[in-house]
Amino acid sequence: MEQHPLLIDGRLHDLGDGFNVRRLLPVLQARHVGPFVFYDHMGPVVFAPGKGMDVRPHPHIGLATVTWLFDGAIRHRDSIGSLADIRPGEVNWMTAGRGIAQSERTPPEERRDGQQLHGIQVWVALPQADEEVAPEFHHHDAAELPRIRQPGVELVLIAGSGYGQRSPVKVFAPMFFIEAQLDAGAELHLPIEHVERGVHVIEGEVSWDGLTVSALQMAVQSGAAAAPLRANKASRLMLFGGAPLDGERHLWWNFVASTRERIEQAKEDWSAQRFGRVSGDEGEYIPLPPR
Repeated sequence: MEQHPLLIDGRLHDLGDGFNVRRLLPVLQARHVGPFVFYDHMGPVVFAPGKGMDVRPHPHIGLATVTWLFDGAIRHRDSIGSLADIRPGEVNWMTAGRGIAQSERTPPEERRDGQQLHGIQVWVALPQADEEVAPEFHHHDAAELPRIRQPGVELVLIAGSGYGQRSPVKVFAPMFFIEAQLDAGAELHLPIEHVERGVHVIEGEVSWDGLTVSALQMAVQSGAAAAPLRANKASRLMLFGGAPLDGERHLWWNFVASTRERIEQAKEDWSAQRFGRVSGDEGEYIPLPPR
């Protein structure tokens, strides 16, 4: 990445029923930002009564998945027995490590009544030394997360460290993941201890080192210092980044690994159903895509 911010528009994917997901990472110019190797902006979408999100059981290796919602609810289940509904302000952090299967669906009450769903899902690559750790799942309520206030700025530290605070969410390498709300005209410096950084504008517009970043866009930058953000209008942002990855990663479907051989092993393991069944959601699964 360059010293000056690079603008990313992302690619829109229609998942049906009006459910759009904008894929912002990886892109050719920025395969990862700190440990962040995958970044999706979900929705907003309004599901009619009886409709909802249904991501059938599927596998992961070599990463942690993080879900952060602005609206709606998602029910997480996995093959180590976890069951947790996530709602705005809460964190679901799943460490896949050597392998886990999960499903994500709209909870029964929200499916019955209909809901608006809007949020962020990211993948954080695990350090090479931790790629094969035992899988874990942790849910954190909103009250557990540090809140940081500056003039015209409110921050929620979702994971990692920044501004002299540390989130209770278990991470494996230096990183930060923050929701920020800025009043028009407010300025914000990004955490100084992290050398790779990104800004995703959910609502509003900011200026960053001469670059205008509008709603739905992302900008990424690396280097010892970064210019401050300035809100051109009231804005909601996601801030993220961290230390550079300890080597490149291979991404294939839902798998992240530092070697292609590990990806091939994961393919075989999923085809042979060696990941284990998702507790309470054993009836179906997503088959391995064509090679």
